[in-house]
Amino acid sequence: MRYRLTFVAGLALGYVLGTRAGRERYEQLKKSAREISQNPAVRNTVESATQQGREVAGKAFHSVSEKVGDKMPDSVAGRVRSLRERGQGGGEDDWGTSNT
Repeated sequence: MRYRLTFVAGLALGYVLGTRAGRERYEQLKKSAREISQNPAVRNTVESATQQGREVAGKAFHSVSEKVGDKMPDSVAGRVRSLRERGQGGGEDDWGTSNT
């Protein structure tokens, strides 16, 4: 009985101390992640990567649509077209295709 009581007391003490240290460490990690995500350099990098991805999708759509022709389902063509329109303001891309 004595060993059980000691074990339960040690378990309770370890739980309390572990949760306090764990919560503090969790808050530190959360604060660091927030600071990184709000960094202007990180935001610019994410935005440029997103823009680049949209441009590549538009170029891929154009290349594939030339080869596939009318065989591409309208739902797929519409989705890619909407991505291009969201990501690009107008004009022509590097391949001389219209961005609209």
